[in-house]
Amino acid sequence: MVEYQEIKGDKGWRIWWQLTRPHTLTAAFVPVFLGTVLALSYTELHWGLFSAMLVASLLIQAATNMFNEYFDYVRGLDSKESVGIGGAIVRNGVKPKTVLYLGFSFFAIALLLGIYICMLTSWWLAGIGLVSMAAGYFYTGGPVPIAYTPFGEVTAGFFMGMLIIIISFFIQTLTVEPIAWIVSFPIGLLVGAILLANNIRDLDGDKENGRKTIAILLGRKRAVYFLATLFIVSYAWVIGLIVTGYISFFALITFFSIPKAIQATKGFIGKTRPIEMMPAMQATAKTNTFFGFLLGIGILLQFFILS
Repeated sequence: MVEYQEIKGDKGWRIWWQLTRPHTLTAAFVPVFLGTVLALSYTELHWGLFSAMLVASLLIQAATNMFNEYFDYVRGLDSKESVGIGGAIVRNGVKPKTVLYLGFSFFAIALLLGIYICMLTSWWLAGIGLVSMAAGYFYTGGPVPIAYTPFGEVTAGFFMGMLIIIISFFIQTLTVEPIAWIVSFPIGLLVGAILLANNIRDLDGDKENGRKTIAILLGRKRAVYFLATLFIVSYAWVIGLIVTGYISFFALITFFSIPKAIQATKGFIGKTRPIEMMPAMQATAKTNTFFGFLLGIGILLQFFILS
Protein backbone atom coordinates (compact mmCIF):
# COMPACT_ATOMS: atom_id res chain seq x y z
CA MET A 1 0.00 0.00 0.00
CA VAL A 2 1.42 3.39 -1.04
CA GLU A 3 0.97 6.24 1.41
CA TYR A 4 0.32 9.46 -0.52
CA GLN A 5 1.82 12.63 0.85
CA GLU A 6 2.38 16.27 0.02
CA ILE A 7 5.66 16.84 -1.80
CA LYS A 8 7.46 20.15 -1.36
CA GLY A 9 10.83 21.72 -0.80
CA ASP A 10 14.14 20.65 -2.30
CA LYS A 11 13.18 16.99 -2.08
CA GLY A 12 10.00 17.74 -4.00
CA TRP A 13 11.96 19.30 -6.87
CA ARG A 14 14.13 16.21 -7.17
CA ILE A 15 11.10 13.92 -7.15
CA TRP A 16 9.40 15.79 -10.01
CA TRP A 17 12.67 15.90 -11.95
CA GLN A 18 13.19 12.15 -11.59
CA LEU A 19 9.60 11.59 -12.72
CA THR A 20 10.55 12.94 -16.16
CA ARG A 21 13.29 10.25 -16.33
CA PRO A 22 15.88 12.83 -17.45
CA HIS A 23 18.28 10.22 -18.86
CA THR A 24 15.71 9.56 -21.62
CA LEU A 25 15.22 13.20 -22.62
CA THR A 26 18.29 13.20 -24.84
CA ALA A 27 16.28 10.93 -27.13
CA ALA A 28 14.16 14.02 -27.85
CA PHE A 29 16.98 16.60 -27.95
CA VAL A 30 19.28 14.78 -30.37
CA PRO A 31 16.78 14.42 -33.29
CA VAL A 32 15.72 18.09 -33.07
CA PHE A 33 19.36 19.19 -33.06
CA LEU A 34 20.28 16.92 -35.96
CA GLY A 35 17.27 17.81 -38.11
CA THR A 36 17.94 21.50 -37.59
CA VAL A 37 21.63 21.16 -38.42
CA LEU A 38 20.76 19.37 -41.66
CA ALA A 39 18.46 22.26 -42.60
CA LEU A 40 21.27 24.85 -42.41
CA SER A 41 22.48 23.88 -45.87
CA TYR A 42 19.08 24.93 -47.27
CA THR A 43 18.00 27.95 -45.20
CA GLU A 44 18.82 30.27 -42.34
CA LEU A 45 18.01 29.09 -38.84
CA HIS A 46 14.67 30.20 -37.39
CA TRP A 47 15.41 30.23 -33.66
CA GLY A 48 11.76 30.49 -32.64
CA LEU A 49 10.78 27.34 -34.53
CA PHE A 50 13.84 25.49 -33.28
CA SER A 51 13.10 26.41 -29.67
CA ALA A 52 9.40 25.52 -29.95
CA MET A 53 10.19 22.16 -31.56
CA LEU A 54 12.81 21.35 -28.94
CA VAL A 55 10.61 22.18 -25.96
CA ALA A 56 7.59 20.41 -27.44
CA SER A 57 9.63 17.25 -28.10
CA LEU A 58 11.04 17.26 -24.56
CA LEU A 59 7.56 17.74 -23.10
CA ILE A 60 6.12 14.86 -25.13
CA GLN A 61 8.98 12.59 -24.08
CA ALA A 62 8.55 13.55 -20.42
CA ALA A 63 4.77 13.09 -20.63
CA THR A 64 5.24 9.66 -22.19
CA ASN A 65 7.45 8.73 -19.24
CA MET A 66 4.73 9.90 -16.84
CA PHE A 67 2.05 7.86 -18.59
CA ASN A 68 4.40 4.90 -18.36
CA GLU A 69 4.79 5.51 -14.62
CA TYR A 70 1.02 5.80 -14.12
CA PHE A 71 -0.12 2.83 -16.18
CA ASP A 72 2.60 0.49 -14.89
CA TYR A 73 1.49 1.37 -11.36
CA VAL A 74 -2.19 0.87 -12.17
CA ARG A 75 -1.42 -2.56 -13.67
CA GLY A 76 0.61 -3.51 -10.60
CA LEU A 77 3.94 -3.71 -12.42
CA ASP A 78 5.87 -1.19 -10.29
CA SER A 79 6.99 -1.57 -6.69
CA LYS A 80 9.49 0.16 -4.42
CA GLU A 81 12.08 -2.34 -5.63
CA SER A 82 11.49 -1.65 -9.34
CA VAL A 83 14.62 -0.52 -11.19
CA GLY A 84 14.70 2.25 -13.78
CA ILE A 85 11.46 4.02 -12.85
CA GLY A 86 10.91 7.56 -11.62
CA GLY A 87 9.36 6.12 -8.47
CA ALA A 88 7.18 9.15 -7.76
CA ILE A 89 4.16 6.97 -6.94
CA VAL A 90 5.54 3.83 -5.32
CA ARG A 91 8.49 5.40 -3.49
CA ASN A 92 7.59 9.02 -2.89
CA GLY A 93 3.85 8.91 -2.37
CA VAL A 94 2.74 11.13 -5.26
CA LYS A 95 -0.91 10.45 -6.12
CA PRO A 96 -1.27 8.44 -9.35
CA LYS A 97 -3.83 10.87 -10.77
CA THR A 98 -1.39 13.72 -10.17
CA VAL A 99 1.18 11.97 -12.37
CA LEU A 100 -1.46 11.32 -15.04
CA TYR A 101 -2.73 14.91 -15.03
CA LEU A 102 0.82 16.27 -15.13
CA GLY A 103 1.46 14.19 -18.24
CA PHE A 104 -1.65 15.62 -19.89
CA SER A 105 -0.56 19.13 -18.86
CA PHE A 106 2.75 18.60 -20.62
CA PHE A 107 0.83 17.42 -23.68
CA ALA A 108 -1.30 20.58 -23.55
CA ILE A 109 1.76 22.85 -23.52
CA ALA A 110 3.30 20.84 -26.36
CA LEU A 111 0.03 21.25 -28.27
CA LEU A 112 0.18 25.03 -27.90
CA LEU A 113 3.76 25.04 -29.14
CA GLY A 114 2.61 22.85 -32.04
CA ILE A 115 -0.04 25.41 -32.97
CA TYR A 116 2.67 28.10 -33.06
CA ILE A 117 4.79 25.88 -35.33
CA CYS A 118 1.83 25.17 -37.63
CA MET A 119 0.98 28.88 -37.89
CA LEU A 120 4.46 29.56 -39.25
CA THR A 121 4.81 26.46 -41.43
CA SER A 122 2.00 24.07 -42.36
CA TRP A 123 -1.19 22.85 -40.68
CA TRP A 124 -0.46 19.38 -42.03
CA LEU A 125 1.90 19.08 -39.10
CA ALA A 126 -1.05 19.25 -36.71
CA GLY A 127 -2.22 15.79 -37.74
CA ILE A 128 1.29 14.38 -37.56
CA GLY A 129 1.78 15.90 -34.13
CA LEU A 130 -1.48 14.47 -32.79
CA VAL A 131 -0.57 11.00 -34.06
CA SER A 132 2.84 11.31 -32.36
CA MET A 133 1.20 12.31 -29.08
CA ALA A 134 -1.24 9.41 -29.38
CA ALA A 135 1.70 7.05 -29.87
CA GLY A 136 3.26 8.43 -26.68
CA TYR A 137 0.06 7.86 -24.71
CA PHE A 138 -0.76 4.44 -26.09
CA TYR A 139 2.80 3.23 -25.62
CA THR A 140 1.72 2.13 -22.14
CA GLY A 141 -1.93 3.28 -22.12
CA GLY A 142 -5.03 1.80 -23.68
CA PRO A 143 -6.30 -1.79 -23.73
CA VAL A 144 -3.32 -3.14 -25.69
CA PRO A 145 -0.25 -0.99 -24.88
CA ILE A 146 2.39 -0.84 -27.60
CA ALA A 147 5.03 -1.54 -24.95
CA TYR A 148 3.49 -4.97 -24.39
CA THR A 149 4.01 -5.97 -28.03
CA PRO A 150 7.06 -6.55 -30.28
CA PHE A 151 6.47 -3.12 -31.86
CA GLY A 152 7.70 -0.92 -29.02
CA GLU A 153 11.20 -0.41 -30.42
CA VAL A 154 9.94 0.29 -33.94
CA THR A 155 7.36 2.78 -32.66
CA ALA A 156 9.86 4.64 -30.49
CA GLY A 157 12.53 4.63 -33.19
CA PHE A 158 10.17 6.06 -35.80
CA PHE A 159 8.27 8.64 -33.74
CA MET A 160 11.02 9.74 -31.34
CA GLY A 161 13.90 9.33 -33.76
CA MET A 162 13.24 9.56 -37.47
CA LEU A 163 10.05 11.63 -37.45
CA ILE A 164 11.41 14.32 -35.14
CA ILE A 165 14.43 14.78 -37.42
CA ILE A 166 12.22 15.06 -40.49
CA ILE A 167 9.81 17.52 -38.85
CA SER A 168 12.70 19.60 -37.47
CA PHE A 169 14.13 19.76 -40.99
CA PHE A 170 10.76 20.57 -42.55
CA ILE A 171 9.81 23.46 -40.27
CA GLN A 172 13.05 25.22 -41.19
CA THR A 173 12.98 24.54 -44.95
CA LEU A 174 9.27 23.86 -45.70
CA THR A 175 10.40 20.83 -47.68
CA VAL A 176 11.66 17.33 -46.98
CA GLU A 177 14.84 16.38 -48.81
CA PRO A 178 16.09 12.76 -49.07
CA ILE A 179 19.03 13.61 -46.82
CA ALA A 180 16.66 14.09 -43.86
CA TRP A 181 15.22 10.60 -44.28
CA ILE A 182 18.59 8.96 -44.87
CA VAL A 183 20.39 10.57 -41.94
CA SER A 184 17.46 9.91 -39.61
CA PHE A 185 17.69 6.14 -40.05
CA PRO A 186 20.58 5.38 -37.63
CA ILE A 187 19.06 7.68 -35.02
CA GLY A 188 15.83 5.71 -35.30
CA LEU A 189 17.81 2.53 -34.71
CA LEU A 190 19.55 3.94 -31.65
CA VAL A 191 16.35 5.30 -30.11
CA GLY A 192 14.87 1.85 -30.63
CA ALA A 193 18.01 0.44 -29.00
CA ILE A 194 17.24 2.41 -25.84
CA LEU A 195 13.86 0.66 -25.59
CA LEU A 196 15.45 -2.69 -26.41
CA ALA A 197 17.99 -2.20 -23.61
CA ASN A 198 15.15 -1.37 -21.24
CA ASN A 199 13.30 -4.52 -22.26
CA ILE A 200 16.40 -6.70 -21.89
CA ARG A 201 16.78 -5.39 -18.34
CA ASP A 202 13.10 -6.00 -17.54
CA LEU A 203 12.80 -9.29 -19.46
CA ASP A 204 11.94 -11.57 -16.55
CA GLY A 205 9.38 -9.25 -15.01
CA ASP A 206 7.82 -8.45 -18.38
CA LYS A 207 7.47 -12.15 -19.17
CA GLU A 208 5.69 -12.76 -15.87
CA ASN A 209 3.25 -9.96 -16.68
CA GLY A 210 2.37 -11.25 -20.13
CA ARG A 211 4.34 -8.86 -22.29
CA LYS A 212 5.58 -10.00 -25.72
CA THR A 213 8.54 -7.68 -26.33
CA ILE A 214 11.28 -8.38 -28.85
CA ALA A 215 13.61 -9.20 -25.97
CA ILE A 216 11.22 -11.87 -24.71
CA LEU A 217 10.62 -13.34 -28.17
CA LEU A 218 14.35 -13.52 -28.92
CA GLY A 219 15.52 -14.51 -25.48
CA ARG A 220 18.11 -12.59 -23.46
CA LYS A 221 21.23 -13.79 -25.30
CA ARG A 222 19.85 -13.17 -28.80
CA ALA A 223 18.38 -9.85 -27.71
CA VAL A 224 21.86 -8.69 -26.68
CA TYR A 225 23.18 -9.82 -30.08
CA PHE A 226 20.37 -7.85 -31.71
CA LEU A 227 21.32 -4.78 -29.67
CA ALA A 228 24.92 -5.11 -30.87
CA THR A 229 23.63 -5.44 -34.44
CA LEU A 230 21.72 -2.15 -34.12
CA PHE A 231 24.95 -0.45 -33.03
CA ILE A 232 26.96 -1.99 -35.88
CA VAL A 233 24.41 -1.04 -38.53
CA SER A 234 24.25 2.54 -37.21
CA TYR A 235 28.01 3.06 -37.55
CA ALA A 236 28.13 1.24 -40.88
CA TRP A 237 25.35 3.54 -42.08
CA VAL A 238 27.54 6.57 -41.37
CA ILE A 239 30.35 5.07 -43.43
CA GLY A 240 27.87 4.47 -46.24
CA LEU A 241 26.69 8.09 -46.09
CA ILE A 242 30.29 9.29 -46.35
CA VAL A 243 31.20 6.94 -49.20
CA THR A 244 28.10 7.95 -51.19
CA GLY A 245 28.76 11.65 -50.62
CA TYR A 246 25.68 12.50 -48.58
CA ILE A 247 27.85 13.76 -45.74
CA SER A 248 31.55 14.55 -45.44
CA PHE A 249 34.41 12.75 -43.72
CA PHE A 250 33.89 15.08 -40.72
CA ALA A 251 31.10 12.70 -39.69
CA LEU A 252 33.78 10.18 -38.71
CA ILE A 253 33.93 11.93 -35.33
CA THR A 254 30.74 9.97 -34.64
CA PHE A 255 33.01 6.98 -34.08
CA PHE A 256 34.24 8.50 -30.83
CA SER A 257 30.97 7.20 -29.37
CA ILE A 258 31.83 3.57 -30.13
CA PRO A 259 33.28 2.88 -26.63
CA LYS A 260 29.84 3.58 -25.15
CA ALA A 261 28.24 1.10 -27.57
CA ILE A 262 30.81 -1.53 -26.57
CA GLN A 263 30.22 -0.79 -22.89
CA ALA A 264 26.47 -1.15 -23.40
CA THR A 265 26.77 -4.50 -25.15
CA LYS A 266 29.29 -5.99 -22.72
CA GLY A 267 27.27 -4.70 -19.79
CA PHE A 268 24.40 -7.06 -20.60
CA ILE A 269 26.49 -10.18 -21.16
CA GLY A 270 26.15 -12.66 -18.32
CA LYS A 271 23.82 -10.39 -16.31
CA THR A 272 20.35 -11.44 -15.15
CA ARG A 273 19.47 -9.01 -12.33
CA PRO A 274 17.96 -5.65 -13.40
CA ILE A 275 20.18 -3.65 -11.05
CA GLU A 276 23.27 -5.23 -12.64
CA MET A 277 22.12 -4.13 -16.09
CA MET A 278 21.42 -0.49 -15.26
CA PRO A 279 24.92 0.70 -16.31
CA ALA A 280 24.47 -1.04 -19.68
CA MET A 281 21.11 0.59 -20.22
CA GLN A 282 22.53 4.00 -19.34
CA ALA A 283 25.42 3.39 -21.75
CA THR A 284 22.89 2.61 -24.49
CA ALA A 285 21.14 5.95 -23.93
CA LYS A 286 24.50 7.75 -23.91
CA THR A 287 25.47 6.02 -27.17
CA ASN A 288 22.43 7.60 -28.83
CA THR A 289 23.26 10.97 -27.31
CA PHE A 290 26.95 10.98 -28.25
CA PHE A 291 26.34 9.46 -31.69
CA GLY A 292 23.65 11.97 -32.64
CA PHE A 293 25.41 14.97 -31.17
CA LEU A 294 28.75 14.11 -32.80
CA LEU A 295 27.04 13.43 -36.12
CA GLY A 296 25.44 16.85 -35.88
CA ILE A 297 28.80 18.44 -35.08
CA GLY A 298 30.33 16.68 -38.09
CA ILE A 299 27.60 18.08 -40.35
CA LEU A 300 28.11 21.55 -38.84
CA LEU A 301 31.83 21.34 -39.60
CA GLN A 302 30.96 20.32 -43.14
CA PHE A 303 28.65 23.35 -43.44
CA PHE A 304 31.07 25.93 -42.07
CA ILE A 305 34.33 24.60 -43.54
CA LEU A 306 33.40 23.05 -46.86
CA SER A 307 30.54 25.33 -47.92
